[in-house]
Amino acid sequence: MNCNNCSVSTLTFDIRLSGELNHSIIPIAIDHLERQGLDVSLKDSRLRMGEFGAREFLSFCEDLLETELAEFRINRESYQPITDMRQVFDMEWIDEVIQNERIVSHFQPIVDQDRNVFAYEMLARFHDADGQVIYPNTIFPAAKSRGRLYALDRVCRMTAVRAAGQLSGEKAFINFIPTSIYSPEFCLRSTIDLAHQTGVDPDQLVFEVVESEKVDDLEHLKHILGYYKSRGFQYALDDVGEGYSTAEVLDELKPHFMKLDMQYVDGVANDSAKQAVAQSFLEKAQAVGSTPLAEGIETEEDFLWLKAQGYELFQGYYFGKPAAAPLAANAAS
Repeated sequence: MNCNNCSVSTLTFDIRLSGELNHSIIPIAIDHLERQGLDVSLKDSRLRMGEFGAREFLSFCEDLLETELAEFRINRESYQPITDMRQVFDMEWIDEVIQNERIVSHFQPIVDQDRNVFAYEMLARFHDADGQVIYPNTIFPAAKSRGRLYALDRVCRMTAVRAAGQLSGEKAFINFIPTSIYSPEFCLRSTIDLAHQTGVDPDQLVFEVVESEKVDDLEHLKHILGYYKSRGFQYALDDVGEGYSTAEVLDELKPHFMKLDMQYVDGVANDSAKQAVAQSFLEKAQAVGSTPLAEGIETEEDFLWLKAQGYELFQGYYFGKPAAAPLAANAAS
């Protein structure tokens, strides 16, 4: 089984045209592309071509088209307005970042109630060819627009698993985007194999569902998490209060860890509304047998309040910022 999303392969564009004017342009566009030596096929008013062809098509036809009746998609994903196609071309730089794995993992400590380091969240950091930092809020939207989200997610996971080999028994929380995985048996196999090759104990790895990609297909998510669990790995849900709010859903997923989002943590010691959310969250975690983790702690006051309520794990700048190497044992105390 082969998947174009698994690597940075050549993009395939489908261009779907509607309306009398746009239909009249189709034979003209095909003739022009073929004269340029570019491959193009036609089926049901849908043109299929590679990226070079798509660039030439847009350059040649954009001013002729009724753009509101023209759409495109890449690698058979969802259709988008054709006016967004240039953005896909502009994001070509993401291919070089992924191909050359210009990614490193940084370690942010997660501590227990006694402030001992229990785990690290593995956070991806990206660089361009000149060594300049590319921030996550730039790189992930770029990858999504160019259809490279799975390829980026995969290389981030692989980098994190390798980095976990530096740890001395602490757990490693590794983010993943479930909507980029269509078959865990196929898509996650290389990640699982790498963990075994590097000698990382499966019990050491916690795969964390990223909050930015909401999951509509609960059965698919359960299938992914079940696959991880069957291999001896644990998993965590982030931003539970937003995306997985019902007790029924949480009971079905049965996460090993649940993270309370930082928006409810920062200032919680003096904010009754945040306290209500934090207490409700704690009750949900305890009800499904999940370990509650508060992230985004920046003050002693918030830490002590959450600890007093029964939170077991804590993460935030108060205990340590992401760093290129893990802390020495108990350095956060």
